Amino acid sequence: MQRMFPAPLAPLLLLLLLAVSPVICWRPWPHLKANDSDLIFGGSKKYEGSSKFVHMRYHMGPVLTTHINVHTIWYGTWQRSQKKIIREFISSISAVDSNHPSVSGWWKTVQLYTDQTGANISRTVRLGKEKNDRFYSHGKSLTRLSVQSVIKSAVTARTNPLPINPKGGLYLVLTSTDVYVHDFCGQVCGFHYFTFPSIVGYTLPFAWAGNSAKLCPGVCAYPFAVPDYIPGLKPLKSPNGDVGVDGMISVIGHEIAELATNPLINAWYAGQDPVAPVEIADLCEGIYGTGGGGSYMGQLLKGKDGATYNMNGIRRRYLVQWVWNHVVNYCTGPNALD
Repeated sequence: MQRMFPAPLAPLLLLLLLAVSPVICWRPWPHLKANDSDLIFGGSKKYEGSSKFVHMRYHMGPVLTTHINVHTIWYGTWQRSQKKIIREFISSISAVDSNHPSVSGWWKTVQLYTDQTGANISRTVRLGKEKNDRFYSHGKSLTRLSVQSVIKSAVTARTNPLPINPKGGLYLVLTSTDVYVHDFCGQVCGFHYFTFPSIVGYTLPFAWAGNSAKLCPGVCAYPFAVPDYIPGLKPLKSPNGDVGVDGMISVIGHEIAELATNPLINAWYAGQDPVAPVEIADLCEGIYGTGGGGSYMGQLLKGKDGATYNMNGIRRRYLVQWVWNHVVNYCTGPNALD
């Protein structure tokens, strides 16, 4: 039986729990953690999540300064329309002709980060090779280590293996609605790390994101779905008509941004713990527009069809979380209001 807190106490107890929870991976507001800077450093809204106390530091590790190729593994059952939404988002990161505010404008904040030679993160992010794993080769319940085994199967496949590209490649494992990954829904909606040579044979930066449409849309597809325990809260209309995939987009953007700036967990992060680093997207959890912070997402855009978004891609609209700008020490995004 699930224990329920009395309604008047629930918000206070939730806030206390959030304040002591460590940052591990990507988790959306409002379910597990509001953005760090808003909780710790007060309510100033001059800049979103701004604080002179946040020390985003460079730890001398490599970042992705060469052309970034996103090699995708479609694990499980995926519809063509779902793949198209995600492919176009990745392609939009480098698109220069998208309408303002654009996904490529969002990436410009990521490009501000450099390596020890002063070279910036690459502005070019391309769709790499793809691999389909329709038959769930490692089952429908995965651990963090078995996600690495999925990557090994893709790079060592007898036919059309994914290329090995440790410097400019990152590997994106996307699991369908019927696949559970350890801590999915309860703790994380996505994560990134690097593969172990003992499992994969190479050290490769990778990320995982899951489609939560069946398992926990109110947790990982928020605000296009809302949790049952918040009565009266209405979901927003998703920009591409697929709640699960539209919810994944911000998770994918979050993880790609952090992979580019901290691929081996020894480059850009705040805090003293490289095991649980506070990275450039962690600092801006829940912030999607001007005024965002705590329980407020910020000012967003609404299309004529009623869909909510904050960025334009090549042909589609997306809702993507902002990232931390270490030059000015606050979260920034292309849809910021002057």
